[in-house]
Amino acid sequence: MRSRHVVVPSPIGDLTVVARDGAITHLLMDAAKYRPTDPEVFGEAGSRHEEPFSAAIAQLEAYFAGELRDFDLPLAPRGDDFQQRVWGLLRTIPYGETRTYGDLAVTLGDRNLAQAVGTANGRNPIAVVIPCHRVIGGDGSLVGYAGGLERKRFLLGLEEPAADAAGRLF
Repeated sequence: MRSRHVVVPSPIGDLTVVARDGAITHLLMDAAKYRPTDPEVFGEAGSRHEEPFSAAIAQLEAYFAGELRDFDLPLAPRGDDFQQRVWGLLRTIPYGETRTYGDLAVTLGDRNLAQAVGTANGRNPIAVVIPCHRVIGGDGSLVGYAGGLERKRFLLGLEEPAADAAGRLF
């Protein structure tokens, strides 16, 4: 089956959701740093009313309204084994929390992998749903977001507990 896609408006700009064989393969921001250029990735236009697009749209709308913390969508990101391991770890970072690249590297068994973790994080093909925006620099700073730091700041702010907003560092 060929890939299909829909474009979903959001507070961080248009998001292109791409699916193949019933699973989401990409969720791309309009200005993503690593946006695929191969038209085969996108395939033909899909319908907002078919799955998995209708579920993705409903869940994205609920997330941006502050009503959804965990996505439950069929995902099929394409990447090598290391990237898959990193993207799996990203999905374990709870809503409203962050981890550093070093934290993830230690979880993978080698603190020296922090830079490789950053590279894999930046190549995450399913933005927002696989929450690469929840990864920050070792000093707590906002660094390295393929969608741009303003979008990262927005997403983290959206997830930030109300009681913590007054002491915000970013």
